[in-house]
This record gives sequence, structure tokens and C-alpha cells, in this order.
Amino acid sequence: MSLIWFRLSCISLLNRGQRNISIFSNATPSNLNKVVSDAEKIVGYPTSFVSLRCLLSDELSNVAMHVRKLVGTKHPLLSTARGLIYDSRNNLQMRGLVVLLMSKAAGPSQPSQHTASDHLPQDMVSGIYPSQRNLAEVTELIYTAFLVHRGIINLKEWTNSDGPLKDMQFGNKMSVLSGDFLLANACTGLAQLNNTKVVELISSAIGDLVQGIYHEIHNSLEDNSLTDEINMVTWEEQTFLSHGALLAKSCQAAMELAKHDKDAQGLAYKYGKHLSLGHKLNSDLQLFVKSSCSADPVTFSFNSAPVVFHRQIVGQERWCHQLQQAKTIGRQMDYTKLRSTIKLEKGVTSTIDLCRYHGNKALESIQCFPSSEARSALENIARAVTKF
Repeated sequence: MSLIWFRLSCISLLNRGQRNISIFSNATPSNLNKVVSDAEKIVGYPTSFVSLRCLLSDELSNVAMHVRKLVGTKHPLLSTARGLIYDSRNNLQMRGLVVLLMSKAAGPSQPSQHTASDHLPQDMVSGIYPSQRNLAEVTELIYTAFLVHRGIINLKEWTNSDGPLKDMQFGNKMSVLSGDFLLANACTGLAQLNNTKVVELISSAIGDLVQGIYHEIHNSLEDNSLTDEINMVTWEEQTFLSHGALLAKSCQAAMELAKHDKDAQGLAYKYGKHLSLGHKLNSDLQLFVKSSCSADPVTFSFNSAPVVFHRQIVGQERWCHQLQQAKTIGRQMDYTKLRSTIKLEKGVTSTIDLCRYHGNKALESIQCFPSSEARSALENIARAVTKF
């Protein structure tokens, strides 16, 4: 049912003139990439990547052969597929890694909490249960499936520079089918964990993703540059659904698979929640805290955190006046000028403060876990999302 609603949301988006709005921001600080790269060495074999068994299957091999037809076009499925294999700037597979690190940092539960049918400590590989590795794999597959589904270009806005129309239509079909295939594999892997609570947690995370994406689509279709419906409280609630729920509930599920108590599960959940929100705030801030030497035109969403904070601080009347001043003679928005105006106020610094708050809350949530290299890696990741 969640997948059906997601499909309908995407169709609604395409029919109403919006083009390829990504749920997950790609901008990440370079030091985070190094921290993540170092952390991958701690968890053993690199299962932080999307399931290699899935990627090397006959079905996806056939898909890959067909995707080659899109080379030379600007269809977003190409960049998504390229990023799944290697991306020197972005960490597309970070969620599974965090689940593995959380599993290793918490370690096995107390022996008294085990039953005869439970995994024993000797079942662990590099301090992680096989079921927890499978869960990390499932988390990545779900995230990737939604990412691929969002790689659909609006054919109403198609131009000759994008590529031949028939190729763009083909790319859209491949995005839908490939996303479905990944999500189906994720659901199969989830069922094989044989844990009803984990199934319930991850299923609810998929529902949260759909709901969060619906809100993002709705907000993008509305003229939110002229309304004050979105404040930072609403922003955090909606961002958690689309950016944080999957990681938070996957971290909690990893604790459940090791039979940790509710307190440990709650701490793992909090880490995933605050890390995700901090990472999204950091991503939204990149355009406002770094000077760009690129000749490409500057654009940003009016629903990004610094803009929402700015609009909330200056008030609606002044915000509308600033928008009018930032428009060119042709009534186009001069984003470079508007960005400079926003940077003069406190919206950016307020966003930085909130990012650091979530980073600190993520750090606090894992202090009860034993000191280890896995906990240190989680701490380094939380600190990295507060660096600019």
C-alpha cells in the first residue's frame, strides 16, 4: 500500500510540472567521507554497500545492459547508478554502515536475555550478528529503491539537450522497474529475518518515507515562497519522516535482533534520528556557508532549513519584500542575490546551532555503550555532520 501511494505521489509530481526533486540531499562535507571510509574498515567485509548478491543477480545484470542505452542523455538514473558503485564526494551507502557500527558498538546482549533459539555470541562475525548484517543490507536496499524511484524526469519539461525523447521515456520505465525490484528484494530479506517486531519497525519506516515524500511534494507544488505555513517545528517533523525514520528505526531494529532491552533500543533510535536531522541540516547549509567558484547558476529550495529559519525570523512582510527585490527585470529569481540577503540575517547561524544541537544529541545517546572503535566511529560521524 505504501508503494502504491508513493507511485501516485510521483505521478502527481510529474503531472504538475516539477522536475526531479531528490529526497536526499547530495551535499556532504569532505571530512565526513573520510570518517565513513575509515569506519567501513571496522565492520569487516564491506556490507555497507547495496547487497552485492542483488547487484550481481541476473535480473539486475539485464537492467544494467539496458541502462547503457541512456549514456549520453541527462536522465538522472545514470547518475544514481553511477553513485551506487562509486562517488568520491557523496556517501550514498552510509545508512547500512551506521546500522553495522551500532550493532558492533552495542555488542551482544546479556546471556540471561537469550533463549535456546537465539543467536549466541559465537555466531558473530567481527562483533556483528549475521541477521544484523542482513538488516543493514535491507536498509540500503529500501533507501536505494526510493532513490531510484525518484530518478524520474518530467517529460513535460523535456528538452532536446536532455536526450532523445524515447530514451527519456525508457529511462523512466527503468527507474520504476529497478526501484520495484530493489524494494521487492528488501521485503524478501526483511521477511527472512523472522522477527515480527523488526518487520513492523521497518515497514513503518517505509510508510514514514512515503508520508515524508508526500509532504515534500505538496510543499514544492505550493508557492511556499509567499506563505508561512512551514516553520522549523514542521520542518523537523517532515524531515524526520523522509530523512530520519529509516535510519532511526533500523538502528532500533538492530538492537532488537540482538535482544537488547528497550533502553538500548531507544538510545539507538535517538542516535539515528539526531544524526539524520543533523546531516540534512548540514546539507541544506552547504550553499550558504561555502563560497562557490562555480559558474553554474545558484539555486536552492525555499523549504531548505536556512530559508525557513530566515523567513520565520524576518517575518512574512519583509520576506515578500526581499523576494521582490531579488527578482530580475524578466521576473526571474536572482538566487545569488537572495542568498546574499539571507546570509545577512540570523537564519544561517540558527541553522548551524540546530545542526550542532542534533549532533550533540546523537553523541549523548551512545555514551552508555562500551568504549570501542565502533562507538568511536559513530562519534566521529556525529561530529563530522556538525563541521562546515
